[in-house]
Amino acid sequence: MSAMFKRFKREPLLPILIVLVMLCLLVFIVYPLFQIAKSSFVGSTGGVGLEGYQRVLSGGGLFHALVNSLVLAVLTATLSTAIAYVFAYTFAYVKVPFKKLFNGIAILPVISPPFVIALSAMLLLGKQGLITKNLLGLENANIYGLHGLVLVQTLSFFPIAFLTLSGLLRSISPSLEEASQNMGASRLKTFLSVTLPLSVPGIANAFLLVFVQSLADFGNPMTIGGNYSTVAREIYLQAVGSYNLQAGAALAMVLLTVTIIVYILQNFWVGKKSYVTVTGKPTGQRRMIESGAVKHGLFTFCMIMSIAVIAFYALVPIGSFIKLWGINNSLTLDHYKYVFSIGQKAIKDTLTLAIVATPIAGLLGMIIAFLIVRKRFFGKKALEIISMLSIAVPGTVIGIGYILAFNKAPLALTGTGIIIVAAFVVRSMPVGIRSGVAALQQIDPSIEEAATNLGASGSKVFTSVVLPLIKSAFFSGLVNSFVKSMTAMSAVIFLISAKYNLITASILAQVEAGRIGVASAYCTILILIMVVALILLNLLVKWMGGKERSA
Repeated sequence: MSAMFKRFKREPLLPILIVLVMLCLLVFIVYPLFQIAKSSFVGSTGGVGLEGYQRVLSGGGLFHALVNSLVLAVLTATLSTAIAYVFAYTFAYVKVPFKKLFNGIAILPVISPPFVIALSAMLLLGKQGLITKNLLGLENANIYGLHGLVLVQTLSFFPIAFLTLSGLLRSISPSLEEASQNMGASRLKTFLSVTLPLSVPGIANAFLLVFVQSLADFGNPMTIGGNYSTVAREIYLQAVGSYNLQAGAALAMVLLTVTIIVYILQNFWVGKKSYVTVTGKPTGQRRMIESGAVKHGLFTFCMIMSIAVIAFYALVPIGSFIKLWGINNSLTLDHYKYVFSIGQKAIKDTLTLAIVATPIAGLLGMIIAFLIVRKRFFGKKALEIISMLSIAVPGTVIGIGYILAFNKAPLALTGTGIIIVAAFVVRSMPVGIRSGVAALQQIDPSIEEAATNLGASGSKVFTSVVLPLIKSAFFSGLVNSFVKSMTAMSAVIFLISAKYNLITASILAQVEAGRIGVASAYCTILILIMVVALILLNLLVKWMGGKERSA
């Protein structure tokens, strides 16, 4: 304890920084979750009871929404993980062309609005769909419901699972596979007995990631769900449509409980076993599959899936220039004229709020990472857990929590830009923290100690030594924050007001009004903004790297 006081005396701003960071986390993460839990037990008359949970679990519409969400999440996570594993295996083990194409499609869901695939599905497979009506001649094709949601979510989320699995498969040491083959095992036997078991952590993580994404998905069920109700949609309808905050809060708590249970089970299952294969000993190069039916089969599958994903994403920009899809296919710029006249406020508001939130999320993420890796203080583990909590909390839960927490004094933020910026920061910050922690763990602390011994203060060390050394992680956090803020939907749909509107909310409103062309124009503009932002960031990182080398 005395050593801690001596350190605080040497760095007087450190305890103030820790208190301020912890206070922000408590106000914008813990307090909203506490308000949800409290409101789930408070009825419309003000009495305390279990009415909300009884409504959810009694077998009525809310219970069916919960069951529907779980069925949808399991189907989507299973299909997405299986497809992603095939992609990742092909990327790591098979010598095929167009690997950059397979890797590139993983970026598409990151830089696009959450329901671009749903829009494309309507344009391709709806009643006036290019495939269903024009090619197959079907008059009453129905893309709405469970089958449509499984298709849309699988195409949207499997690239995210691919990102998780590709790194893991490439990091598996080839020596174990070579030993298996040298002992006479076939490639199939080696895959089943060595490669697949060693892939378990990645498979579990990918499944969990897609499962939670599917449970929390709001835009796709609202767009293409039809009569298939889901928890995320029902939370919104209960809280905003029916003004039944108790039922909405109870449903949000059930959803949060399910995601946390899945997370704990996944960690328990994977955590009991050892999957270490990289020991520091030299290993040979992996033997790539260069010919045969396996190579051709995997390559064909990956190409078909890649073309399908690209086609779905490409159709939205095309649809933005069509007068009335399936009825009047003449080209027009009317949709863009509408967006840049009546709809320009949503673009301006989204850009403004995202630009404000981005540096806050990026800097806060690096500060928290620095505190976690480099400092010792009471409550450090709690700070780490709370700061990463929003990864496991679905966006709709955050949204209803903010309605309940910031709707009255002393924190009456509802309707302001501050509450939207706070939601942006909370949702995007964990990725920056993880990047910062990973970067700091690779840097020798003696560099910072040398600066401290030369008389630099704690703040000077952080700004002049730490930040320049982890600038890649910092910029990664910045771009993630900007992209997440620009495409946010599930959390902020509760928080928009007449004063502040967002592009994603405007897209949803246009879809509900049947103005698919305008919605496609909004999506196209949003994707272009994302692409420009990514290009600028890459140029900035390269310029910073070149500047550092020349120095």
